[in-house]
Amino acid sequence: MKDVGKRLKGLREGIGLSQAKFAEIIGSTQSSINRYENGQSEIPVALLRRYADFFDVSLDYIFARTDNPQGINYSFKPKYTPEKKEMQRFIEMCFDPNSPMSEKLKESLLKMMEGKE
Repeated sequence: MKDVGKRLKGLREGIGLSQAKFAEIIGSTQSSINRYENGQSEIPVALLRRYADFFDVSLDYIFARTDNPQGINYSFKPKYTPEKKEMQRFIEMCFDPNSPMSEKLKESLLKMMEGKE
């Protein structure tokens, strides 16, 4: 929690707010803010959200998972292994062989599973 505390302190000091003034703004106490910033107490999730909203930063940033205040942009990349033939069989069953677009859609899905697109 020390990384979180440092991040919280940096955000508050970055805009020149005292612990007392900031506590008043977000509905906490100066002593609580001090304990959170020094890693002596765990900060409640609701208060973490208030920090994120007040400073307009992501929780990823507050938790020091990234140095980008907007957070980490995730892209879903499922892991496909040849052993997972059940999914391939399921995709095969989902498409009408008489439809002209079925084959193209099926190929696209299979390529996505393999991480080729």
